[in-house]
Amino acid sequence: MQIEIDPQSGFCFGVVYAIQMAEEQLAAHGELYCLGDIVHNNMEVERLQAKGLKIIDNEDLKNLRNTRVLIRAHGEPPETYKTAIENNIDLIDASCPVVLKLQHRVREGFLDSEDVGANW
Repeated sequence: MQIEIDPQSGFCFGVVYAIQMAEEQLAAHGELYCLGDIVHNNMEVERLQAKGLKIIDNEDLKNLRNTRVLIRAHGEPPETYKTAIENNIDLIDASCPVVLKLQHRVREGFLDSEDVGANW
């Protein structure tokens, strides 16, 4: 059996952008927190961790103060931004524009639905 890998295969542009942002921050500061794995690829995550990337979750975020945190391509809900403001966290937002557009469309669709009522 012969397996061929498409030369165009790899990470989507949103993940590539997030990795580039992480590398720039790590080169400048030597340490950076990231909410969740930056990419679903253990080798790439380990490579970035060796450069100083620290993977955290939303509970960890609540305990951080006065630092930098990368938002990966998947984006984050409004609560994450609120926590960052309250804890003086500098967010490096690498949310993919395609993800942001989709989230916006879902939110608008939700707000336009009759089931929402005045409680939103």
